[in-house]
Amino acid sequence: MVTEDVRAGAHEGGLRRADLRRGWGRFVDVLIQLVRWFGLVCAALLAIHVILTIGSANPDNGITQFVTSVADPLALGFQDLFTPEDPQLAVLLNYGIAAIFWLFITSIATKILAAVR
Repeated sequence: MVTEDVRAGAHEGGLRRADLRRGWGRFVDVLIQLVRWFGLVCAALLAIHVILTIGSANPDNGITQFVTSVADPLALGFQDLFTPEDPQLAVLLNYGIAAIFWLFITSIATKILAAVR
């Protein structure tokens, strides 16, 4: 009988504080993984755009058009940061910096989230 009273007193609204902390920790862990994957996918798409451009991929190809249409908004204003004479060099510099930026920002975001955990 005493153990039932102790168990009932240990629960607050059906959940213990430790359970809430564990649940919060799991939520933050999943969020960290989502942020990490999102940044990686963004950087990968930008890198693929650079490879397709430098490799002179057919601009009328569906894959090239898709990657370009996705990479442009992901570049976040870096598209015209540098304007060298060679357009392939411009894509390498600008979209390459945008890819590094995504990796850097998601790294910072995951560290902040880990600190909140």
